[in-house]
Order: sequence, then structure tokens, then C-alpha cells
Amino acid sequence: MSRGFKVLLVSTLLLASGCGTINTVFRPDAVASQNLKESRSHCENVPRIYSGVIYGFCTLNGEPAPDKSLKDQSLLDSQGNAFPIIAIEFVASGVMDTLVLPYTIYRQNKDGSIEIFR
Repeated sequence: MSRGFKVLLVSTLLLASGCGTINTVFRPDAVASQNLKESRSHCENVPRIYSGVIYGFCTLNGEPAPDKSLKDQSLLDSQGNAFPIIAIEFVASGVMDTLVLPYTIYRQNKDGSIEIFR
């Protein structure tokens, strides 16, 4: 396997991990709205331009679920630090948001922001 192919494969995997962008650009608005509602986010809407990054911030800004422990290990590494995963998500979402920027500018002008209904 050539080095160029490996770099392309890793880049593709990183880009596909930008789930904020996938949820806001490639899925219906109701999905993003429902996900942010369930995460108890304080965001009222998400602009479509760089929506993946903003979606990530809104998700982090949500209230903790009452049935979850603060020691939930789902995103934490062995030292209890989730920063690397969050940083990778924001970078991947930022890259994907930049790639789909012409489309999201068009959709922002046509449809406006994604509203989060309570």
C-alpha cells in the first residue's frame, strides 16, 4: 500500500468522523433539532454555515442527563480526559464544514438557521 493511499484513507476516515456536519448538513433538520433537544442544549438555533462545529459546541453546552453519572467512561480515556476526542471532532467538523461551505451558504440564504424546538 503506497504512502499516498494511506494518507488519503486516514484523511477520509477523519473527515467521516465529523458527525456534527453529517447531522446538520446531510440529514433532515428535524434530526439535528431532536438530537440537540435530547442533549438538553441551551442553543435555540444553529446557523447552517459551519453548522457542524456549532452543533458540537451546542452539544457540549447541554445540561448533563439526570440518569448519567459524571464518571461515565464512554468518551473518557484512561486518565479521564475527553479532550483528544473532542478536539478531533471539532477539527474534522471544521474541515467538512469548509468543504461544504458553498452549499451551506446557499441553504442559509434559502432556509435560514436550523431551529431547535423545545
